[in-house]
Formats: sequence, structure tokens, C-alpha cells
Amino acid sequence: MIRINQIKLPVTHDTVQLEQKIKKALKLKADTPFQYQIVKKSIDARKKPDLFYVYSVDVETADDQKILKKVNNNNVMSIKVKKYVLPEVINPSRTPVIAGAGPAGLFCAYALMSEGFHPIVTERGKKVEERTADVQKFWETGVLDTASNVQFGEGGAGTFSDGKLNTLVKDPIGRNRFVLETFVKFGAPEHILYENKPHIGTDILADVIKRMREFMTENGVEFLFETCVTGFSTGKNGNLKSIELNHDRQIDTDCLILAIGHSARDTFSLLQEKGLNMQAKSFAVGFRVEHPQSEVNLTQYGDLYADKLPAAPYKVTANLPSGRGVYSFCMCPGGYVVNASSEEHRLAVNGMSYSDRGGSNANSAIIVSVTPEDFKADAIRHGVLEDADGKEDVLSGVRFQERLEERAWKLGNGKIPQQLFGDYCKNRPSVSYGAFESTTKGDSVLCNLRGLLPEELEESFIEGMHHFSRAIPEFDREDAILSGVESRTSSPVRIVRDESFQSNIRGIYPCGEGAGYAGGIMSAAMDGLKVAEAIGRYAIESK
Repeated sequence: MIRINQIKLPVTHDTVQLEQKIKKALKLKADTPFQYQIVKKSIDARKKPDLFYVYSVDVETADDQKILKKVNNNNVMSIKVKKYVLPEVINPSRTPVIAGAGPAGLFCAYALMSEGFHPIVTERGKKVEERTADVQKFWETGVLDTASNVQFGEGGAGTFSDGKLNTLVKDPIGRNRFVLETFVKFGAPEHILYENKPHIGTDILADVIKRMREFMTENGVEFLFETCVTGFSTGKNGNLKSIELNHDRQIDTDCLILAIGHSARDTFSLLQEKGLNMQAKSFAVGFRVEHPQSEVNLTQYGDLYADKLPAAPYKVTANLPSGRGVYSFCMCPGGYVVNASSEEHRLAVNGMSYSDRGGSNANSAIIVSVTPEDFKADAIRHGVLEDADGKEDVLSGVRFQERLEERAWKLGNGKIPQQLFGDYCKNRPSVSYGAFESTTKGDSVLCNLRGLLPEELEESFIEGMHHFSRAIPEFDREDAILSGVESRTSSPVRIVRDESFQSNIRGIYPCGEGAGYAGGIMSAAMDGLKVAEAIGRYAIESK
């Protein structure tokens, strides 16, 4: 196989021009047959108004080595494509139970099925099609189902997001590609295999998840919806022996995968009571910030292509003199701010895009890093701890989130509380929008968001917004719309696991974002594969 990198073409190019570039790079004669596959495609907008698509392609010919001998180009090389391979397990005897049907749980189940196991997947929420109806009802009426919402249900929290499928996780053995190919197998568009920043959109992702579950059901995977792990027991050796479901059913198993997601606070409490080794973990909190998508396009693409290319994303980050990090997270081009609450009288927001990214606004979470020291300071401030020498438990990050969400709920009386950035800086309530209006899923209300975050986080947020305007002009415009509170950026805990991927209670496998080992759809799915691999290796070694 021959790989060609750095093929540059104008944004108005067609397939014929790409093929001509391939022929030129490989010095092929006009009648030489070849096949190619796009590996990566991205936009280079660094030298506006001249924009380019940049490709990497893999090419096959009748004699690759002969062609390579004629080519003297650093961007042309011979490669071997690595294919992801799962352990081959003969007659697996265990019946793994997977708690959670988000990306980590689904891909763990899919891999275990492929290894020959017949796993059981429990999910406190509903099937994705029923869950979608519950979420829509909540946005329209405010009536919340605490087990079926933006956070809980088949597909996990990422189902109601932009459906981003990129990750920074190093991937030497091809797990990333396997996940993308699996999505395509079940209905995702093929361009996610090569786009630099692939996304699938919440509308397409829901259908893909449904097809994936139907295939697994046909091939020996059992799904138990509206079913939550409420307890477990261990044997005399201290290893897992059985689990309890919904307080009224017991399943004997020595293998439980905890793919519970970052919002399973009741399960975190259960695990703490049961003695699982857990740690409070740093994460980040802040606000959803909206700008007109047309203005973002203009900044990113320039006048010539602002209305001719797909809705533009952005990424901003700053390390402040205070030592805090401020950065964008889950940026949603052409998206919506959504009420992502999962508990009564607590309110959290998220961002969501459909596959066409056709909304009028861009939004992203602009968030500030927080640490266990911040959790403690906030607890002291609110009377949870008496002094700095007191100790909060490993769920201190959870309690910090809860306090933020309770304040957000009170500010908006259950509606998404919003404020213009200029008014936020001046500490005064907003009474109307500026040059553009908010695009939300769920009711919103204008108010004063100051005091929602601890003061030092407010100051860092404001400083970060001004800093980002150096890279994206008018990012700190006075009528940028803030929505609070973005509190579920990642898990507030880490469930400790060893090199065998097991916790201190043997047979329990912490997995995915909720366990603190992932930060998005792709990394969670890849972690699900890692855990399935570990279980497969155990089955082989124990024979």
C-alpha cells in the first residue's frame, strides 16, 4: 500500500482533480490502473482568502514497489495498514454483565459478542427511540423523567450532542478505525472515516445505535432496559459473586463492567459504600456560549468562502497567569443549547447539533478547570465543611456539581438561565437579547448569572473570554449569550483499576467516561474495546 500525504486542492475541486494529483505524485502513466481510499481530509484556512482541502490517501497499484522506486517525494511512502483484531476465545464460559449502554458499554458488548461471549447489558434508561420521545417531551413541557433524559438511556449522554467522533487518544492498533467502521456498518455516512473532525449528528447517531443494538440482540446479546445495578455481593475470596438489579433481582456473575456514564451519582454512592477504590478527579465547569454561526464562518473561512463551506468549528484554549486553564469544549457548529438535566431541582446544560449543522448559532462550552481543592473551598463557603482541615469524601466533585446545578435551577426556576456577556461582566441582569437570539431546546429565561460560579472561576471565565478574542475577533462581544451551567464535562470521579482493568474487587471492570478513563464518544468506545480485550485475554489465560 502507498500513502500520499499533503495533497492540496482548492475547496472547489472535484474527484477528477484529486485523481490527477494522485497520478502526478506517483508519476503514473495516463492508462495505469489504481485504486485509492481517502484516509484524511481537512481544511487549511491559514492563508485566507486562499483555502485548501488537504488529503491523505492510500493507493493500490499492480506493483507498488516498482512505482515507489520512481518517486522521490517525502510525502509518498510505503505503509502496512494495521487491522484491529480481538482475542479469539474458544467456548467462553463467563456471562459478563455490562452496566450502561453508552458508547463504552455498547462497544464492550459488541466486542465481547465478537469474541464469542453472550453478555447482558443493563441500562437504567429506555431504548433510544423511546428515550428520544421522553427528551422531546421534557424540552416542550419541562416534565423530567429522571431515568430517561439527555444523560440516561441507550446511547449515553453523547446521543444528544454534536456526535463528535474525533479523539486525541493514541491508537497504534486501530481501535479508532474499528469504531468508525462499525458506525458506518450500521448506517453512518462513510465520510466519518476520513474527515479530520468527523461528526455524526444526534439525528443519525440515534438510528445507528438502534441498528447496532438490533444486530447484537440477534447475535446473543441480551439488553435489559429500565434496569439499574443496585447492589452486588462478593464471595469468601472477596471477588464478585453476584449483582442485584432494581433491588428485586439477582444475577450470578463474576464479571461486571461498570460503563455507567458521568452522571450516575447514585451508583457512585453505592460503589463508595461497597468499598471500591475511587478518587475525586479534576474536571471543568462554565457556561455554554453562543455566537452567530455566520460570524464564526466569516472569521474561520474569510469573505470568499464564508457561505460556501460547512458550518465552521473552532477551538480555543488559554493557560491563565493564575494557573487555571480555560478552554472550549464540545463545540457545536450550527447547534442548539439544550437543557440536559437528569435530577429534579438541578439544572445542567449541554450543546447539540443535527447532522446538517443547520442552526443559526454556534455554541460551545467555555469552561474553567476545577480541582478537589476547589471542591473543598466551595464546600466550606456553603457550610458543608467547617474548615480547610476537614476532609470531604471522594464524591466531593459530585457534591460540587450538585450545588452548582441547584443554584442554576433556582436562577431560572427550572428554565435555562441566560445572560449576555457584557451584562455578566458588569454584574447586572440581562433584559433582552442583542443582535441575535438564542437557539435552545427547552425554555430559557434572562437573568444575572453572577454568583452561580465561585468568584475565582468567574474571574477566570471573563479573562478567558477576552483572551479568546485575540484569536477570534469579537469572541467577547457584549451580546454573546451565556447559558448555565455546564457542569457535566467529564466524570468527577475515577474508579481505580489495575493493569488487568479490574478494580480492587476482582471481577469488576471500571470502563469509559463515568469511570474516569474517557472524555467523549470515541475514547469511551475505545475504552470499551480495551476492557473487552482484557476479559478475552483472561478467558484464554484461565483455560
